[in-house]
Amino acid sequence: MFIQTEPMPDINRMKFYPGKPVLNSGAMEFADEGAAEQSPMAISLFKVNGIKAITLYEEFITITKDEEYDWQILKPMLLGAIMDHYSSGQPILFDAGTNEEEFEFNIEDRPEDAEVIAQIKELLETRIKPAAEQMGGGVIYKAFKDGTLYVEFIGPTTSMASGMTNVMGHYVPEVHTIKDFRDAIPKPGLDTPEGQAIQAVLNERINPAVAGHGGHIALIDVKEDTAFIRLEGGCQGCGMADVTLKQGIEVEIKGAVPSITAVLDVTDHAGGSNPYYSPGKGGAAPF
Repeated sequence: MFIQTEPMPDINRMKFYPGKPVLNSGAMEFADEGAAEQSPMAISLFKVNGIKAITLYEEFITITKDEEYDWQILKPMLLGAIMDHYSSGQPILFDAGTNEEEFEFNIEDRPEDAEVIAQIKELLETRIKPAAEQMGGGVIYKAFKDGTLYVEFIGPTTSMASGMTNVMGHYVPEVHTIKDFRDAIPKPGLDTPEGQAIQAVLNERINPAVAGHGGHIALIDVKEDTAFIRLEGGCQGCGMADVTLKQGIEVEIKGAVPSITAVLDVTDHAGGSNPYYSPGKGGAAPF
């Protein structure tokens, strides 16, 4: 078995091509070993010290390491783990299905949009997917309706949304907006007094501060005493993200809305699973 590797722009990430199918379709992310219980392969790779995150694709695996570890040491162990997995006969996934689609996302394609959808999928495959994979992520088609294309952004690809809209609008003018499909799921917490107060804090105080760093903070939902946010743009993947969250955003939100006792970041900073969407899985800061 010959496994090829490919460096990525982020020196802490690398692609591994086993020369055999990995997933049947799409991609699956694991932020840590605890989130990888669905994948025997991911579990075995996480047993190599220094592995931070793993994303499985159809033809390759993206592995993210901790920065203090060296690929020269990790690569032989990872190659061995991949070979051992395929030799063992174990499945890549215990259950080939994904959990995320079990939300309330219920937008379905319409037969009359079939021609447009075919154009969208071809453009995603030929132009968007290669660019996303170069970033160590992915963009997966979910649905198209009334001018809005719903996709799943994987890894650091949320920053591609603006460029994707321009490309799609040029080749497929029927596409007016591109959204992460998870943003289309009803979130009643956003309409509560707490949700509106938090949004005001983001609009008036927090986002103007992070905008200078190319970042943006989105309020995803409010459930009971917990606010769920997502770090986007320059904030996603930033090494100071934890500091920004703990010393800046969380303090601001809790100070403005005392009933909020926890602020959780649902951002995937390393191409891993998203704790908000998959419950139970798990420079200087701008502030």
